[in-house]
This record gives sequence, C-alpha cells and structure tokens, in this order.
Amino acid sequence: MTTDTDRAVPGEPGGRAAAGGVDDSVHPPGAAGGEPPRRWLGDRIGSVEVLAALLIILIIFREPIAATLDDPRIQTWTTVFVSIMVQAVPFLAFGVLLSAVIAVFVPRSFWAKALPRHPALAVPAASAAGVVLPGCECGSVPIAGSLIRRGVTPAAALAFLLAAPAVNPIVLTATAVAFPNNPEMVLARGVASLIVAMIMGWLWLRLGRTEWIRMPRRPELDDTSRGRAFWAAVRHDVTHAGGFLVLGAMAAASINVLVPERWLQTLADNAWLSILALALLAVLLSLCSEADAFVAASLSQFSLTSRLVFLVVGPMVDLKLISMQAGVFGRRFALRFAPTTFVVALLVAAGAGAVLL
Repeated sequence: MTTDTDRAVPGEPGGRAAAGGVDDSVHPPGAAGGEPPRRWLGDRIGSVEVLAALLIILIIFREPIAATLDDPRIQTWTTVFVSIMVQAVPFLAFGVLLSAVIAVFVPRSFWAKALPRHPALAVPAASAAGVVLPGCECGSVPIAGSLIRRGVTPAAALAFLLAAPAVNPIVLTATAVAFPNNPEMVLARGVASLIVAMIMGWLWLRLGRTEWIRMPRRPELDDTSRGRAFWAAVRHDVTHAGGFLVLGAMAAASINVLVPERWLQTLADNAWLSILALALLAVLLSLCSEADAFVAASLSQFSLTSRLVFLVVGPMVDLKLISMQAGVFGRRFALRFAPTTFVVALLVAAGAGAVLL
C-alpha cells in the first residue's frame, strides 16, 4: 500500500526528506549540504596565472636566459623577428579594422546593384572592386560567402575573394614600403593578382558546379547589432591574422639564422626551383597579406621573380585560407579550388616577373 508520505513531493514537509531520505532535488549528488561542487586547480588557471608563472620562471632562470640571449645567432634572430613585426603590425591593424568595416557596414545589396548583370563582365568588375573595397584574406572569405547568399554570381564573388587581399591600397602600400628600391614590385603584384582573380572567376563560369558550394553563414555578423558585429569581426581577424604573422616572422627569422647560407644560395640560384620553393613557403607560412611583403623582403637571397610568386600565391592559397574555404564553402569546393588557384597563381606570377621585373 502506498502511504501519503510516499506520495508527497520530495523536499516538502511530510515527504521523503522529512522521513529521513535524501532529496536529490535539494541536495544533488556531490553537493551535500547545498555547497557547490569542489573545483579542481585546473579550473582556476587563467591567463593571469600563466603570466605570473612565466614571470617567476624568468626571475629564477634569468642568468641562464641572459647567457643564451648573448649568442650572436639569437641576437640576429631577435633582430629579424622584431624588425618584421614592427614594420608589419601597423598595416595589419589598419587592414583588420578596414576589413571589419566592409564586412559589417557596407550593405550587401550594394554589390548586386554595382556589378554588371552578365556574369562574364561581373568577374573583372568584382576583381577591380578589391581596389576600392579592400579586405584581408581572413575577411574576404566570409564577405564572398555573404555576396553569394545575396544573389551575386559565385564567379564574381570568388574573383573578389582572390583579388581583394592582394590589390587593395594597404597591401600595395606595404609592398612599396618593403621594397623601396624596387617600385616595379608594386605594379607586378597588382597586375598578376588581378589576372589570377579574373582567370579563376572565368574558369568557375566554365567549369564550376553549384553543388560544389555549400551556402555559407556567419552568425556573429548577421544576428547581432552592428557595433557588436564590428568588434566580433575585429577579434576574429586579429586572432587569426596576428597569430599567423607571428609564426611567419619566426619562420623567416629562423630561415635567416638556422639554414646555412650556401643552402639558400644553391636554392636561389636555380630559377625554377626557387620559384617553386617560395610558392610552397607562402602556402605553409599562411601570412596576412598586409604583412607578407616584409617577410618576402627579408628573403634577399632569392630573385625578385621568386619573391613576387611568394606575394601572389600567399594571399590566395595558404593553409588558413584552405581551412576557411572548407569551413565556409565545403570541402568539395576547397579540394578543387585551392590546387587550381595555386597552379594559376604560380604560372601567372612567374610570367609577370619575367616581363615586369
């Protein structure tokens, strides 16, 4: 027989708790007496604790660290790394802010009205629009996705995706600053990048398939206020582009210090091998286009043509872009688009270098 006590609601007078039982609704398991569950030490470690631990380590081991930094190779590495960062960070910061402004405040309907209706004419128009409405490659991928969602032909959106990070005024100005004695590098980079963007757009018109693209969505730019969307875009691009810039500067400094000079010279003396080597290096380093010119300028052993290939390939095909394209448009798209872009960019940049440099 069921008693009134058994039928009473747990935790109320006359219920199981009053009869001496354990009421899980009031005292869940692991929280006896209503106290919060015990937190592990790892849950309390944050950035402040990590910084404090690093400072303590530096204080304890300051003498061995100082002796290590006295090594000439370490000093050379530090000099190269700091010089690249000091020159590149202002361009990176301005580029990220401008990219966020474009992604958030420029109406997407503007593109559908501004571009020609004929897809073949929309491709060069979208490529040239990168000069007027620039953005870094981290921002150009979601912007291209937004254009496709707003009805812009995919060929034009993809042409903008490739051109904007390479032909915008910030990137070309940074290239001029990095190569003060070779102004022709600015012209060669702009022309080669525009040609690659248009070729890839027309190739998509000819060979592309709609089912290869998964319609993209970026909720942090679509489902919130413009102010929050702007800072979300800035944080996203700074995290990605800034991190890769640090890695790229470290890699460039390491190449200058660790790789024997005769190895680099042997590689640089072979014209085609040096072009292929720097094209692959651009893919692996994954630098931001606002800063890659300063890394290229530091690779002075290589010819201007091979460094031009580095500057044309990098903003269009690198590891971060391939992963972003796969995440936004789908793996089927990235597996076809990225290798084709790499080949076209390498050939066009090598041809432009032979003619203009």
